[in-house]
Parts: sequence; C-alpha cells; structure tokens
Amino acid sequence: MNRFEEYCTKFVQAVGSKDGAVSPAITSSASFSYLTPEIAEGIFDGSIKKPLYARMGNPTNARLESIMAEMDRGVGAIATSSGMGATTLAVMSIVSMGDEIISIGGLFGGTYAFFSETLSRFGIKPHFFDVDDFDSIENAINENTKIIFLESVGNPNMKLPDIKKIASIANKHGVLLIIDNTTTPLCISPLVLGADISVYSTTKIISGNSSALGGCAVFRAINEGEDKLKSPRYEFLQKFIKGTGKIALFANAKKRALRDFGMSASAHASYQTMLGLETLPLRLSRISQSIEVVSSELSKNGLDINHPSLSSHEHHQRYLNDFKNGCGSLFCIDFKTKEKAFEFLNKTKLATLTANIGDSRTLALHMASTIYRDFDEATREFLGISDGLVRVSMGLENPKDIIKDFLQASR
Repeated sequence: MNRFEEYCTKFVQAVGSKDGAVSPAITSSASFSYLTPEIAEGIFDGSIKKPLYARMGNPTNARLESIMAEMDRGVGAIATSSGMGATTLAVMSIVSMGDEIISIGGLFGGTYAFFSETLSRFGIKPHFFDVDDFDSIENAINENTKIIFLESVGNPNMKLPDIKKIASIANKHGVLLIIDNTTTPLCISPLVLGADISVYSTTKIISGNSSALGGCAVFRAINEGEDKLKSPRYEFLQKFIKGTGKIALFANAKKRALRDFGMSASAHASYQTMLGLETLPLRLSRISQSIEVVSSELSKNGLDINHPSLSSHEHHQRYLNDFKNGCGSLFCIDFKTKEKAFEFLNKTKLATLTANIGDSRTLALHMASTIYRDFDEATREFLGISDGLVRVSMGLENPKDIIKDFLQASR
C-alpha cells in the first residue's frame, strides 16, 4: 500500500473520535488550573501529564502533534505558530554563539534571510552550498558545525537533494540533520531517510486552504546505544538524554526554544490543521498526478517549465528513483523578463496571486519582485531567481483547465 492510501485511513481515524464529539475539541484556554499545590508540583516536574500553560502545550495542539509525530515516525512533535516558527524552534534549540550551519540547495526566502541575516547577528555562521556540491559540503564541516539543513525540494529552484547521501555525510561527521519537508509530507519520510528533525509549515499543503497559519517540528528518538547526539559536539543535550532518554531532542526543544521564544501554536489553528490532514492524502495524490500532466503539456507548447518530472530536468532520474510519490505542488515558469511574467499573471484567469503555496487553488507569484525583492543579484542567482521566474503551486482544478488558461495567458 502506498503512503497516500495508508494515510487515507490513518488520518481520518486519528483526527475523529468514536466516543462523544466526533470533531476534535478546541481547548481555548491560555492557562490551566492545578487543583492542589501537589498536583502543580507534579505538572512542573513532569511526573503528572497535564497541561502546564498554553505556551508550553495545549490539548488541541497535543492531538495534532501526536498525529504529525506518527506520520514521520518520530518520538515527539511540537506545533508552532508558523512554519518559520518551526524552523526557528528546531534551529535555536541546537545552536549557540560561535556555532555554524551548513545549508544546502535552494531555500525559501524567509529561511535564507533567517540564516544569513538574523542568525549572523547572534554570532552563528551559515554556509550555503548547491544541492550536489558534496565535496564542499563535507569540507565545510568542522568542530563548530551543529546543523546541516536542507529542503526536500528546492523552493523555488526545484532541485532535488540526494537525501540519503547527505544523511550519510551528516552521520559520518556526527552532525545533526534538519529537513524542511513542507512541500512533500507523505511523499517522503525525512526521519526514515536519516534526518534528526523534520520541520513543516503546516499553513501550506497540510492545511490546504489558506485558513490556518501554523508549523510543526518532528523529532527522532535518541538511540539506546551509540548515537551521534551523545558526542561532545552536543554536550548541552546530555542532561536531557540522562533525564528524558529517547525523547531528549523533543524535551530540549521544549525547554530551550518553545519555553523561551514562545512560538506556540494556536488551538484554533491546530484544529483547522487537523481538518486539513483528513484530506491531505487525497489532495496530494491528485496534485502530484496533475502537476506532471500540466508540466509536460506546457513544456510541449514552448513554455520554459522547471519540474523534475520532465526528462530535461537535471534531477529527473532522482525524481524517478527517490520521489515515487511526487515532489509536491510546485513548478516554475521562466518568462525571461519581468514584463512578460507580469503580462502572464495579469492574463491568467484561474491562478490566484499570493505568496502561499500548497492551496486547494492554483497559486502563482513573480519571485524577484516579491519574496526575493531585497536579495542581491548574486544571492538571487544562487537561489535560482531569474527576472522572469513565476512560481506556480498546483491546486485541485482540472489540469486541462489550467493548461488552457496558462496557454492563453502566455500568448
């Protein structure tokens, strides 16, 4: 059974209840009472599993977290207020001043800015490499390297990483690997492929209808025997490993990031996200099929399409081998100039112009004038942002309708 079919059953069974209210309850409370001081003490020392305070956990969020952890075969998950909140939580729970991060492949503009501008202000040094620059990646690892970070699919350069090879490099040198799996939930399983943490903007394809801002980080279990995270490189983790065992990465993130930075999820957003999860396998399966049809037909009609399903793509074979369930909702069209890109976007009748991706509707946006407008030319070139680049996120529409509309808009 493929993962889409497997999770058609798992998600609806996990979200709904068979006793009482079928739909998940929204616990709309910022604080929780403890009845007695003894219970309060137990909650704060962890011996009593009840809500402490909404910043640290909410029952509605907890239900979403348990489903996300199971989806990625993790030992725990933390729901956050946004996708950048999930990335920030995962990264800031690991790094300290003087540490270094290796970032691989194309990056969402917000993540690139977080690494290159914000983290550098706090004495954390980022290194950026092309997705296939394996020698440079390995040579850049030193005693200060704490994280290797990559996106499962380059957004928006559409490059596909060799995740197993990068994971082997991370394990060889004992470095933690984080994979942003926002565009490819269910398509791939980051923790199974060797990641230590997977992060998501659940705002995107997981919620699927632009109604709920949210994010999530999922953590692998610490091995009972040897584990790279038990090394001196991650000395700060040792007290968590000693105290919480296999959930140490999760516990560390709760204490060192969620508690202190407060990127907590909203219970209402978590509820809406769970409703999206119920139909995620159906939506993603359809989108994965539609995007191949649309990319192929538009390419045959002379448009410069960037998607790994096309035989002309540099990672087409990797797509066939490693991304058998597709690589999400994105493809790109390069119109060469801003003027032609704007003309297309003004003429399309079906695409919604927005910075979001993974919606039920087909979305489109000119990259250079929006998300990447403040980036210098060299950075844009590295990230694959040309003057005429339009990023498209395929929706649930009939692919024939999208093809017809895009062809008329490009004439």
